[in-house]
Amino acid sequence: MTDKNVLYKKKIIRELYFAHNLSCSDLSTRIDISLPLAAKMLNELMEENVIVETGFAPSTGGRRPLLYSLRSNVLYVVAVAMDQLFTRIVIMDMQRRHVTVIREVELPLVNNGSAAARLVQSINECIQGSGIAKEDIAGIGIGMPGFVDAKKGVNYSFLDTGEMPLTRYITTGTGVQTFIENDSSLIALAEFRFGAARNKRSAMVINLGWGIGLGMILNGEIFRGHNGFAGEFSHLPLFTNNKLCSCGKSGCLETEASLLVVVGKAEEGIRNGRLTLLDQLLPAENVDQACWAVISAAERGDKFAVELLSEAGYNIGRGVAILIHLLNPEAIVLSGRGSSAGKIWQTPIQQALNEHCIPRLAANASIEISQLGYNAELTGAGALVMENYLRNEKTNISKKGIPVNS
Repeated sequence: MTDKNVLYKKKIIRELYFAHNLSCSDLSTRIDISLPLAAKMLNELMEENVIVETGFAPSTGGRRPLLYSLRSNVLYVVAVAMDQLFTRIVIMDMQRRHVTVIREVELPLVNNGSAAARLVQSINECIQGSGIAKEDIAGIGIGMPGFVDAKKGVNYSFLDTGEMPLTRYITTGTGVQTFIENDSSLIALAEFRFGAARNKRSAMVINLGWGIGLGMILNGEIFRGHNGFAGEFSHLPLFTNNKLCSCGKSGCLETEASLLVVVGKAEEGIRNGRLTLLDQLLPAENVDQACWAVISAAERGDKFAVELLSEAGYNIGRGVAILIHLLNPEAIVLSGRGSSAGKIWQTPIQQALNEHCIPRLAANASIEISQLGYNAELTGAGALVMENYLRNEKTNISKKGIPVNS
């Protein structure tokens, strides 16, 4: 197989991963090759059992084109979603279906010198337990908090690996090429490729978590800034509350609107005798369980839980008003861990926009709830691997005949 043919086949695999079904003509246009060459590559991939015919496209008046899709088991991706406290790992096929259960590991990142080694161990355990050969894994994608320079493969906030870039450390430790990205940017990538921001030219994706992250889609692309550090929404200095933020400053949005703050206020309310369903659920074994308890109680109509989320939502809305004034986005997408609270967020955010945003600007920015929810970061981690599928430091051909990075 020539180097050019390998490249064309990798491009076809990548495009089919993101689009699911495409015609020969679609692929010819997307990867900028002639129609006969695209047909030749598709025929070879069919002979190699990489792709299958999936029927005809809807009629537009002429001959209906034949559609192609990837076989689900030709390659796999390891998706890792990290936050400051917990790490989740899953292996997905080419249809984004989970082929392993999601492995959740309690892995605090702050002041934890062994975090990187523990991460490698957990990934290896997941791969070994799956029975999937490493040569059939296209790569490992990892979303993580902190100042992440994806090009250099470094996280300047967590997971210190000394002089060795973090991506090389994990690649060496697992034997699978690894890519990293800031968690909020990955959530935005998931929404852009598969979720509420699909086909949108500009959208702000809010990651509702232990902080308030932001992924930005501008001009139809993920915007990461000069060094990849864009989107530190959590640290907008909106308050004069003299509350210390995790960044070392005071008055940041995070100090009044993060899920950690919501949980803390819930526990304080219970201690002060608030009447609530939560007094049966809190304190919980860990903050993750406490967070789900608050969201669950709000979904059941618990007044105190709804108040807590509404207060946080209003404060987030104040920050969103700034984004709308600066960037004039088409949509605000609420995603990540906290988005499972759904429409409970929309009213207080809209109220804040009514009070703090120029009406003409706010009227054209819809507020949408992610359907990917808590799994958005895992979905984005898988997408990160396929976004980088053409970045081949070295390309091998697996036993199945599939080009893979190593």
